[in-house]
Amino acid sequence: MTKSKSAGYVLDNEALEQIGLDFEIDLFETTLAVSPDNEEVLFALGNAYTRRGHLENGLEVDARLVQISPLNPIYCYNLACSLSLLGRVNDALRALEQAVHLGFDDHELLTRDPDLSAVKKNPRYEVLVHKLQIRKSH
Repeated sequence: MTKSKSAGYVLDNEALEQIGLDFEIDLFETTLAVSPDNEEVLFALGNAYTRRGHLENGLEVDARLVQISPLNPIYCYNLACSLSLLGRVNDALRALEQAVHLGFDDHELLTRDPDLSAVKKNPRYEVLVHKLQIRKSH
């Protein structure tokens, strides 16, 4: 626990992190009001929303990024993660297949990312893992 002497109350590390995320979200949303297609800010906002537990908002941002740059494999991967976190397995697998098709090749991230836990039991996920293993061996 962290004691805030000036405020006279105790905040633990998780509470401090949540306050920091809320600040980031406010900052990014304000920036997007001026520059709505700023991919760097959208990317950071999507991550902040997800870390804060605002999964639907994170999904909206990830879908927007894919709309802006449909050939970016990282954006497709993040969209797959958001969809998986929301239990939308088929949609998540479609986005993940698109990410791999576009060149996503981080086998370690694909196999260890807890955001993808909802899709990992699906045979289509295993096919993607196998594709990346073959791609790495060539």
